[in-house]
Amino acid sequence: MRVIARLTLVALLAVAPPGLTQPAAPPVTYSLSFPAPQQHYAQVEVTFAGLPPGPLEARMSRSSPGRYALHEFAKNVFDVQAFDGTGQALRIHRRSPSQWDVPGHDGTVRIVYKVFGNRVDGTYLGIDASHAHMNMPATLLWARGLEGRPARVSFSPPEGLSWKAATQLFPTADPWTFTAPNLQYLMDSPTELSDHSLRAFEVKNPDGRVIRIVLAIHHDATEADIDEYAAATERIVREQAAVFGELPEFDTGSFIFLGDYLPWGGGDGMEHRNSTVVAQASSLRGNAAGAMGTVAHEFFHAWNVERIRPASLEPFDFEEANMSGELWLAEGFTEYYGDLTLARAGLAPAEQMMVNLANGALRVAASPAHRFRSAVDMSRMAPFTDAARSNDPTNFSYAFVSYYEHGAALALALDLELRARSGGTVTLDDYMRLMWQVHGRPGGVEPGLVARPYTLQDARDRLAELSDRRFSDDFFDRYVEGGQVPDYARLLAPAGVRLRPRDPATAWTGATVDAGGRVVAAAGLVPWGSPAFEAGLEHGDQIRSVDGKPFAFDAWRKRRPGDRVLLEVRHVGGHVASRSLTFGQDPQLEAVLVERDGGTVGPAEKAFRAAWLGSKRP
Repeated sequence: MRVIARLTLVALLAVAPPGLTQPAAPPVTYSLSFPAPQQHYAQVEVTFAGLPPGPLEARMSRSSPGRYALHEFAKNVFDVQAFDGTGQALRIHRRSPSQWDVPGHDGTVRIVYKVFGNRVDGTYLGIDASHAHMNMPATLLWARGLEGRPARVSFSPPEGLSWKAATQLFPTADPWTFTAPNLQYLMDSPTELSDHSLRAFEVKNPDGRVIRIVLAIHHDATEADIDEYAAATERIVREQAAVFGELPEFDTGSFIFLGDYLPWGGGDGMEHRNSTVVAQASSLRGNAAGAMGTVAHEFFHAWNVERIRPASLEPFDFEEANMSGELWLAEGFTEYYGDLTLARAGLAPAEQMMVNLANGALRVAASPAHRFRSAVDMSRMAPFTDAARSNDPTNFSYAFVSYYEHGAALALALDLELRARSGGTVTLDDYMRLMWQVHGRPGGVEPGLVARPYTLQDARDRLAELSDRRFSDDFFDRYVEGGQVPDYARLLAPAGVRLRPRDPATAWTGATVDAGGRVVAAAGLVPWGSPAFEAGLEHGDQIRSVDGKPFAFDAWRKRRPGDRVLLEVRHVGGHVASRSLTFGQDPQLEAVLVERDGGTVGPAEKAFRAAWLGSKRP
């Protein structure tokens, strides 16, 4: 892989009297090898030199960039040993599950350890005989107080395997040695060692800068499949660049897709500053198009979240869960644009994608979770829901809507609202471009850092600048920080999309009842406010009789919305009670194209669709 540009590492200088310059602190050096890749572990050596007096506090991360919950990576670290600069063994004090303190050193500490990993995704470490797929927080120890130091990382691949390295780390003259300017950048730099296929293309920015886009794909498909994958990726890249008017200034001069598409692998997408992990537990053989949704979502993150970054995530905290109230924008708007990009790039049918976006928003609108949490509150639930592990039951099935889905629904509403207010001259593209110009483009003092991260008030202010203060405050008060639902019927009408009840004739209770009269609720909880909820029913209850007659499944299925019945119920706790239930109508609406609902799509609707879903490439 050829990289266009390199960046000189930032040397952190100690404070010195005028005219005197002290030497830069030595970098943290890592050496990784894979003695038995089929046993799924790496051997790691890390050396911390030039240390001040006092114990070294070595840490394993508990969280990872792009994730918001804790993952406790220290659980896979074993066989830990420490040595001083002369090779003498040092005592280690395990201060906490994620920290090893090393006192009594001579200014240098070398720690040798093994780390197990057998999961291929954007969060963990995955090693087998075919590759080493490394997320750095799951792989590398670091030290408190040395976060600003540069790092030097060397890999030793197993003998006899045709591995090569792909990473956003900065290259050196040695193809197996790389650098990072600071801990933030190091931890944000996933690395793939494998016999992967390489593809690349170049995109010229309006200012003349040439950006190289590299694809490193570990796969079991054909080279023709990879060519198809690369061609589709290029269409996505160029389409998204048109939204912002330019590509970011990537720190290495290039952006790299780290792809793992193997039936025995894992599935995920994870954004990083100058790269992204895109993984799928299936082959690309004859299915390159099926991988493009993740590609489109993750590349949009190169602007939105990596550079247009919430202040609540900057800098990223590797020791605690990272809570943000802006994920509806960072993740949800990205979700919207991922789908929109597929339509604009001609990689998905435009009309069908329009209906899919609408139906996604309607599912969010139908959830009772709006009664309890706003889009901001949903975002703040990420530490509990973002691949988090929990053994105790929750009520998330009715009290939580993913900030991905909620944010995508708000993006749809805001895009359509801006178009309606301006006669199509102002769109969500303009809002994202303004967020980029004010908060993303300014860059940072060094790679891995963002100079002007935004707050919730900043997001509100940018919308006011684009439209007006009254509209911005109304939208944020009602839909972002409040629990109201946009009027999707009004907003979608100009696109020739109608809303109708999904199942108006069938009686709905919010739960199902099986042939034996047992109440069955999705996720084990009757939805808040549903007829079954109001009747006091819960998952597992047994309906013994209806209006004084023994329960009969055929008769139950013939009920209609509005029917009221008296039930005798044996509750889960064993007690028997009488309950009154009034059947309702399924509140879920569905979106349909007007031409498929007995109507005719006119020139105005066709023009609206073309302006919304058509390509924006110059």
